Amino acid sequence: MSGLSEWLEGLSTLQLLFFVLAVIFGLSVVAALLGALLVRMGMRRPAVVEWASGLAERVLGLVKRPLTIVVLDEVAAVLQTGHYTKNISAALAENHDALKALVAEKVKQDPSVRLIGRLPGYDAIVGQVTETTLRVLVEMLDDPRTDELISDLIRHNLDQIKQAVRDHDQTAPLPPPDPMPPRPGL
Repeated sequence: MSGLSEWLEGLSTLQLLFFVLAVIFGLSVVAALLGALLVRMGMRRPAVVEWASGLAERVLGLVKRPLTIVVLDEVAAVLQTGHYTKNISAALAENHDALKALVAEKVKQDPSVRLIGRLPGYDAIVGQVTETTLRVLVEMLDDPRTDELISDLIRHNLDQIKQAVRDHDQTAPLPPPDPMPPRPGL
């Protein structure tokens, strides 16, 4: 027992608080699982288990929003370091021939080009226009200005999502979960 007391004395106040909260949370989760097991077995939940489950729900309610915001901040930091336009450009270059064939196929299937499709050199024109379009698209995606545009777009969307999470009305009650259907034989 002296080993535990020495270990506890070595902890700072904040570490001790986190340790106590972790133990309480862990016990609450175990109690909630035990209560669910007892209910499934047809027994009534003991008052201690009911209390611990309520405590676990309150603790999760307190931790949920700050944890969500921290996770969103981390995701935002990771997403803002990427160069997504270069990835799209590489994918277009890698699938160049398949895309060219796909565009030619879709243009031929388009009902508005029935008459034009019969003109001599139609396939060469479609092939050249497709080739030029893909080349211009790849060059645009390789341009740093497009990369900046996509980074700004991601940043603005993440800021909007973070603000929505912060502004979310916590007082609005959540709808109750779907009830479990009765199991045959119980």
